[in-house]
Formats: sequence, C-alpha cells, structure tokens
Amino acid sequence: MQEFVNRLWYPKGFLDSQSKGLFLLLKLLQLLLWPLSLLFAVVTALRRRLFKIGIKKQSTLPVPVIVVGNITVGGSGKTPTVIYLVELLRQHGYKPGVISRGYGVNFEGVKSVLPSMAARDVGDEPAMIVGRTGVPMVIGRNRIAAGEHLLTHFNVDVIISDDGLQHYALGRDIELLVLDGERRFGNGALLPAGPLREGLWRVKQVDAVVVNGGDSIEGEHPMSLVQSALKPVADSNEQAPALSDAMVAIAGIGNPSRFFNSLTDAGFNLNRVKAFDDHQAYCEDELMELSGGLPIIMTEKDAVKCRGFAKQNWWYLPVDAKLSSNFDRLILDKLKR
Repeated sequence: MQEFVNRLWYPKGFLDSQSKGLFLLLKLLQLLLWPLSLLFAVVTALRRRLFKIGIKKQSTLPVPVIVVGNITVGGSGKTPTVIYLVELLRQHGYKPGVISRGYGVNFEGVKSVLPSMAARDVGDEPAMIVGRTGVPMVIGRNRIAAGEHLLTHFNVDVIISDDGLQHYALGRDIELLVLDGERRFGNGALLPAGPLREGLWRVKQVDAVVVNGGDSIEGEHPMSLVQSALKPVADSNEQAPALSDAMVAIAGIGNPSRFFNSLTDAGFNLNRVKAFDDHQAYCEDELMELSGGLPIIMTEKDAVKCRGFAKQNWWYLPVDAKLSSNFDRLILDKLKR
C-alpha cells in the first residue's frame, strides 16, 4: 500500500521507467481525490482560524519549546534532527527533554520513556531517541500534558517536540521544518491527493527549513546523514560482515529507497532488499525466511523493534545528522532571546 501511495504522491522517479498508461492512471486518481483535498483544506483552515481568534486555546509551557516537524506525510529525517538538537543543546549547557505522540501505541494519558522499554510499548522513534541519547522523554496524544509531566518529573529547561508542527494547541518558540531533499513536496497536493498536511505557504512561517539530502535552495539548511560502523542488533561479539559479503537489506521507514541507495553507494553487496511500511511491526519467521541465512542489515529505527528476537548476524547502520555552524548559531541565538 505504501509503495502505491508513494507512486501517487511522488511520481518523479517512478514514472521514468513506467508506461504512459500508468502516468494517466495516477493523474486520473489524483483528479478524483481532489474534492477530498479541497475538503481537507477547508477543515484545516477553519481549525487554524479558531486558534487565531482564540476560540481554541493555545497553551504555553514555562520553558522554551522547539517543534521539529514537517508538512508532508511520512519520514523526512525528524528523528536524526531531534537527536542532533539534544546533543547540541547539551554541549551548550542546556538540559533538554523530548515529547512525542508515540505513534502506534495505545495508552491513556502520558508515559515516560525509559531505556529499558520496548518499542512496542512506546513507539519505535521514542525508543530509538532514548536508546541513543538517554534524554528525558514523555509520550502522549496531548503534547501539553506530556510537556507538563516532563517538567514535573525531570530536570529540563528546553523541550523538543518530536513532530507536532500542526499541533497548534502547544505554544512554541522555535519551529523547524524538516524536508526530504529528494522527494521535497511531491506532487504539491494536499491530502489525500498528495502528501501535504498544509499548503506551501507554511514554509515561510517557520524559523528554519532543514533539508535532508538532495538539493537545498537559498535560505534552507542542508543536512547530511553520516554513516557509522555496523552494530549488532542482538548482544553479539561477532565480527561485522565485510562490504563484499552478500547481505539482505530491510527498511520500514518513510523513504526506504534512500536507505537502500545509501548502502549501495557505500559499497555494500546487497543480495536483495525488502521495503516495509513505515513503523512496521516485524515477525521473526518472516525475516528468517527473507534472509535465507544471509546477514540482515537494517536501520536503527528497525533495530529497536527486532532486539527481542534478533539473530547473531543481524546488523543495523547508525547515522548521525550533520548540520552547519550557521544552523547551530540560529538555534542558540533564538534560545538566548
């Protein structure tokens, strides 16, 4: 399903090698969905208006809030950006905490995320963020309640909201929009005909646009993801496979092809690849059959969901966000003000 939606929303790259018939089919489907996109635009505009005139209330927290979000559906690089901000703020004496929705997890109220917690209990991205940084983190549908819980139970002086650019009930001091530099805004249409949660006008309102890979334009902040050495998904002393060894690659993220292409560019010998839906819950038997005994290589986000049943020859590839000193200064200067 995700692959088909990507063909509709991000036709560039898919249609280069496809027939004219497929192109016309996608255009027709987009046209049929246009009335629903128009309805979506009206409903979301009304909601924003209610906040603007004060009928819907926005609440502010007593510490600065940095929102890391996007206006497109799916992965764009928000999690690496959040991790980068946590480390940047710590380097400059701040005590950051993180709040998030906790995608795919059903629970009432709010919940603190601890390093010992499984991804199925808190969500894959929160598990990854806390596993990597140990940052205080609270998840919950109500971001304000999550922020208040974070401030009550942890020593925090800056809050980073992972996602939530459209969660207008939460006041914010800095807005960061993270954009997939390869796919950018896709076909430029609002949901469901396209991937946009809000119109392109929203880009001009944020404090900074972070572009993950691809090409950035003037005024945007390019971000690259730097690969580290392979790490075992399970506790293992086994030596990591060589680049020349045949491997199977899997990815359950918003843009799996980005991960597969990065492996190929790095020289990995991929016997086959398998893209799963974003936030995929993995099955041990399915991955065992898929691997055929070969080593599996996956993203760090996938690894946090496989640790309970991972085999000795399963590996993940950590990546670290890299941004410019100009971006760092922008964030730190705004926090000081």
